[in-house]
Amino acid sequence: MAEKSSSRRNFIKTLTAGTAGLTLGLSARSYGNILGSNDRIRVGIIGVGRQGRGLMGNFLDESDTEVVALSDVYKPNLDFAAAQVPGADTYSDFRNILDRNDVDAVVVATPDHWHGPNTILACQAGKDVYVEKPLSRYIEEGRKMVEAARQNNRVVQVGTMQRSGRVFQEAVEIVQSGDLGPISFVRTWNYGNDYPEGIGNPGNSAPPEGLDWDMWLGPAQKRPFNINRFGVVLNEKMEYQRWASFRWFWDYAGGMMTDWGVHLLDIVNWAMEVEAPETVTSVGGKFYLQDNRETPDTLSASYQYPNFVCTYENRVLNSKPIDEKGYGILFHGTEGTLFVDRGSLRLTPEPGSKLEALNMEVEENARAKHVRNFLDCIKSRNKPICDVEIGHHSTVTAHLGNIAFRSKERIEWDREQERATNSKKANELVSGFHREPWTV
Repeated sequence: MAEKSSSRRNFIKTLTAGTAGLTLGLSARSYGNILGSNDRIRVGIIGVGRQGRGLMGNFLDESDTEVVALSDVYKPNLDFAAAQVPGADTYSDFRNILDRNDVDAVVVATPDHWHGPNTILACQAGKDVYVEKPLSRYIEEGRKMVEAARQNNRVVQVGTMQRSGRVFQEAVEIVQSGDLGPISFVRTWNYGNDYPEGIGNPGNSAPPEGLDWDMWLGPAQKRPFNINRFGVVLNEKMEYQRWASFRWFWDYAGGMMTDWGVHLLDIVNWAMEVEAPETVTSVGGKFYLQDNRETPDTLSASYQYPNFVCTYENRVLNSKPIDEKGYGILFHGTEGTLFVDRGSLRLTPEPGSKLEALNMEVEENARAKHVRNFLDCIKSRNKPICDVEIGHHSTVTAHLGNIAFRSKERIEWDREQERATNSKKANELVSGFHREPWTV
C-alpha cells in the first residue's frame, strides 16, 4: 500500500493545481477579456440569498477579485448583501449586470429553474460563469448551456465543489487504481427525519413587500404566491431559518435527488469513469409527510451501467444511518469497500484481502478551493475542475432518477442523443417547460 499511497499523493498534488492543458478555444471576441495573472477579476453575483451570500464571501476572500454588482428580485436580500459590499451596484434585474462591460464573470446562485437562462445569457454576454448545482432544471436545457459555453468560449464552473475536496480526490484515486478490485455495486444515500409536518402546509397569499414574484417565477409556470414555493424564511436579523423550500416543488427543482444526490452521483461518475447510465428505475412516493411539497419523502433509484449498478436512496421519515453516516458513498469491490463523505474516508478490506484498512479524517473548505480553481481558469482559459460538460453529465444522472420516478417507467437511455428510447412521457420531462420570454 505504500507505493499506492505515494501515487495518490502525487495525484492529489496534480489535481490541486487544476486541470492544466485543457484549454478553451478563443475567438476574437474573447481576447479582450483575457486577464493576466495579476489582474483583478470583477464579479457580479446573481441571486444573493443564503447560498449566494456564502459564495459572495468566498469571492471576497480572494485578493485578486472584486465584487462590483449584485442582483436579486427580493429587495431585503439585495439590501442585506449590499451592506456587506459597500460600493457594489445593485439591480433587481440580472440583465443589468450582463450589460456591463466591466464585469468579467458572474456567479449564478438563483433557484434551479433560473440556472439555464441566467447562464446562457451570461455566456452570450461574454461573461465567465460559476453556476450552482444542479446545472439545469431540465436535461435539454443543460445541453444548451454546454453549447452556449462552447460557442462563446466561456469558462463555466458548476458548483459541485466536492471535486475540489482532497478527500474525494483521494477516493477517486483509490477506485481508479484498481486496489478495490472489480466494483459491481455503488451505493449513495441521504437520510433524515422531518416527520410529520415537514415544511408545513401554508395557504397561498400575497407576495411579501419587496418581492417581484413574477420575475422570481421567470421561466416556470405562473402560480399564486406560496411561502413554501418561494421558500425564504428569515428572522428580524435577516438570518435564514432553513434552506429555501423551493427545492421540493417540481416547477423549480428536483427534490433531494438534484439538491443532494447530484453531489454524490457526480463523484460516482468521476470515480467510475462513466457519463450516463444505460437504464434507470425509481420507486417511491410522498407517503407520510403532511406538508405541501410535491417531491417524494421516500425514493430509491437504481442505475444500470455496463459493469456495475449504482443506487441512490433518500428518506426523510427515518434518520437511522449506515455505519453512523447519514449520507455518503460506498464503493463495493471484490477486495474491499470504500466509504467517503465530506469529512472522512474509510477503506475496509474483504476477508483474505491483502489491502490494509485506511481511515482518513479531513477538515477543509472545498468550496473556497472550487472558487479559486474557477478564478485561476478565468485567467488561464483552462477548463475548470467541474467544467459545464462534466456538470451536465452528473445533472443528467440525477434528473434521470426523477424522470423514472415521475414517468413510472424503466428508462432506456441513449447517451449520445440524450433521449429515452422507450418513453414519450420521459422525453417530455427531458425537454421541460419554459415560460415566455425565458425560452432557451
